[in-house]
Amino acid sequence: MRTPIIAGNWKMHKTIEEAVAFVREIRFKLTEIKGVDKVLCPSFVALAAVKELLGPTDIGLGAQNMYFEEKGAYTGEVSPLMLKGLCQYVILGHSERRAYFGETDEGVNRKIKAALAHGLTPIVCVGESLEQHEAGQTEEWVSGQVRAALAGLTAEQVRALIIAYEPIWAIGTGKAATGAGANAVIGLTIRGTIADLYDQATAQAVRVQYGGSVSPANIAEFMSQPDIDGALVGGASLKPDFVDIVRISAEVKGV
Repeated sequence: MRTPIIAGNWKMHKTIEEAVAFVREIRFKLTEIKGVDKVLCPSFVALAAVKELLGPTDIGLGAQNMYFEEKGAYTGEVSPLMLKGLCQYVILGHSERRAYFGETDEGVNRKIKAALAHGLTPIVCVGESLEQHEAGQTEEWVSGQVRAALAGLTAEQVRALIIAYEPIWAIGTGKAATGAGANAVIGLTIRGTIADLYDQATAQAVRVQYGGSVSPANIAEFMSQPDIDGALVGGASLKPDFVDIVRISAEVKGV
């Protein structure tokens, strides 16, 4: 049985003061919801303040990115050593990082290996563009991203990470994929690729989220699908709606 996981990616939103106020507003409501792993991913500058507020709660903390080197002359970057002990999760390979900052499959793979080596759980993002989606290239593209991301990893390492299927055409557009459509990509393409690379047991052990215009109105549709284990939530994670998304997810999964 895979434990559902809902993560909120705040992206470049909320000052430290705003982050603190928001966490104070939602933390106790989130802790009342059981059977679902809950993760908040604020900006780097707010990580320490949010960590202090979360304290002994069961709410996880994640960073939105990480460099693969432990230290060095990499001005502006944050290393796994800096995140170790500060948070438990790190989002890697988000489409915005790939599109705006030139991240490559090879670089994402190196980051995944570095995160795992330092006890951080990667949330690895994959997904196709609108053009690829309309051209029928989803399976080829997403499978290629999964293969590149997992290159050189053992089955045990793969079981320890999380994959987020985020069709780029659905991120921040208000145009979410359908539950059945997302489930097909996750079940057939993502899990199918992992089964091909490793085995069926590993493919079934990995938790895979959906991300892209997730809201309280559509989360039940996604969570009712057998191969979708949670959501990587963008805009809705900046509002109290996030609590509703977590609550509905727990109810649908029957935990």
